[in-house]
Amino acid sequence: MATEAIRMAEIGGTTRVAMVMATIRQRIAGRSLTPGAKLPSVRGLAATLKVSTSTVVDAYERLVAEGAIHSRPGSGFYVASETTPLSLIDVGQRLDRAIDPFWISRQSLDAAHDDLKPGCGWLPSSWLPVDGLRKALRTIARAGEPALADYGSPLGLPLLRQLIARRMADRGIEATPDQVMLTESGTQAIDLICRMLLEPGDTVLVDDPCYFNFQALLRAHRARMVSVPFTPTGPDIELLRKALAEHRPRLYITNSGIHNPTGATLSPVVAHRVLKLADEFGLTIIEDDIFADFEQSPAPRLGAFDGLDRVIHIGSFSKTLSASVRCGFIAARSDWIEGLTDLKIATSFGGGRLAAELVFAVLSDGGYRKHLEALRLRLSAARRDVGAKLKVLGIEPWLEPQAGLFLWCRLPGGLDAADVARAALARNVVLAPGNAFSLAQSASSFLRFNVSQTTDERVFDVLQEALKDAKGQN
Repeated sequence: MATEAIRMAEIGGTTRVAMVMATIRQRIAGRSLTPGAKLPSVRGLAATLKVSTSTVVDAYERLVAEGAIHSRPGSGFYVASETTPLSLIDVGQRLDRAIDPFWISRQSLDAAHDDLKPGCGWLPSSWLPVDGLRKALRTIARAGEPALADYGSPLGLPLLRQLIARRMADRGIEATPDQVMLTESGTQAIDLICRMLLEPGDTVLVDDPCYFNFQALLRAHRARMVSVPFTPTGPDIELLRKALAEHRPRLYITNSGIHNPTGATLSPVVAHRVLKLADEFGLTIIEDDIFADFEQSPAPRLGAFDGLDRVIHIGSFSKTLSASVRCGFIAARSDWIEGLTDLKIATSFGGGRLAAELVFAVLSDGGYRKHLEALRLRLSAARRDVGAKLKVLGIEPWLEPQAGLFLWCRLPGGLDAADVARAALARNVVLAPGNAFSLAQSASSFLRFNVSQTTDERVFDVLQEALKDAKGQN
């Protein structure tokens, strides 16, 4: 009997509360209660619906918890304002669509297979170890069911983490496999770090110019960005010190091996001074090292000098192995890896085991080392040949990079790179205008060229025409 009474009370209470909640939701959906409108008083609605005041109070409290309404102490309950979807363009300064941080990515990713993409950031598929990938896929296809069907552990495939730790040691970075966590990409690595270390409104330092997707990702985290000019040997140290003193940033994101977009290499002297400033101002540094395998000889690494104390080192395999195989990593202090592992579980659950197995199979095969040796030579020749052809058009490289994909080039006569990029796009050629990389909007006369994607003679024909079009607009 007592059990029946309890059951009836639960049904009755739940039904009446749900009925009140449904009534309010219907009024909001029907716009009889608009955003900001005051809801009926508890007593008034209770009388109208013929329920107790405690039922209405319970319903209102649950609607508050849902975010549908909110309470103003001493005043009553009000319909919540409509949530505006996050617009990454509106988070930061509005820019001309041709030069915002998303333009290059959208045009490059949406381009047809046979379109020319000297502005994109990856190798042509014919330059990648496709035969090695096929061999690795056949090996994995014969593996046991767990490799093909199970979730990976949150840290990621142990064998691949061990291999990554050994590869980092070749660049002077000491880390145990337990200090390495696999991610779906280099971008996810930065996203997880930002989730762990940033609050909306925190300040983050970036290079000027810097990889445009750093800006896009930081906008998504509602961070405040401050830029520091980048020189051929690293960030301008005096201006870095000034920015640290004035803005007290939480993070600094940079490339120290092969810088994107300039192709510059961090010098040991500048690296030492950057780390001294980081220690003085309590700065954490994200060192993005996704171009490491392009190097002929290792450049200085902040993570090596710092011992992964204030530096978080990240990388991926999309540039030299395959953009379709999404696999990256984070190397950091053990206590930070613990927090990042929890975030990874919360946002993507287990690791991408199949991708990790594939990357390990390719990297542990002798063919990958030979592929890299041939690739470096091929890129060196392309940088030389493309640079010479660009100079004929009056387009001058900012410096001669020691390695990598990119030439950061100044246009002749102060032409606007955005105008040139639009003219080229009309001819199905995707370029990378400089201000997409510059938070200060100080690179309007620069273009970034990916030399591996600039070997087709049609690129230079289109460039010549686009330069003429841009001159005609001046």
